Amino acid sequence: MSLNQIFDVAGSALSAESVRLNTVASNLANAETVSSRPDTAYRAREPVFASMLAQQTAGQAPESVGVRVLGVVESNAAPRMKYQPDNPLADQNGNVYLSNVNTMEQLADLISASRSYETNVEVMSTSKQLYLKTLALGS
Repeated sequence: MSLNQIFDVAGSALSAESVRLNTVASNLANAETVSSRPDTAYRAREPVFASMLAQQTAGQAPESVGVRVLGVVESNAAPRMKYQPDNPLADQNGNVYLSNVNTMEQLADLISASRSYETNVEVMSTSKQLYLKTLALGS
């Protein structure tokens, strides 16, 4: 892997983690939203990542060249039901439907995503320093 490819791989990972951070932020912002029907309640979202591979050369394994976001999918878990007869969104039985966002899982995912983001920033910073030192050797 060339030094230039390191920036491509780390850059794609930064982009992917940025999507992940934004998705977690959206989930946390909607964690306590209320709906009158279960089918309109907010559902937690999660990005789907895939590794990008370079073309395989004869007799060698394909090289990894980064990460891409395939899309963002919604959770299939049922929304939470809560009895609140005084809520204007309550159904005929007095129930409202809350999002299926698990706040603790989202906070753990937020920490993981931010650490992955930080790590990729460090990879790029270290690669830049090595690249500059390599160039200084030639002068």
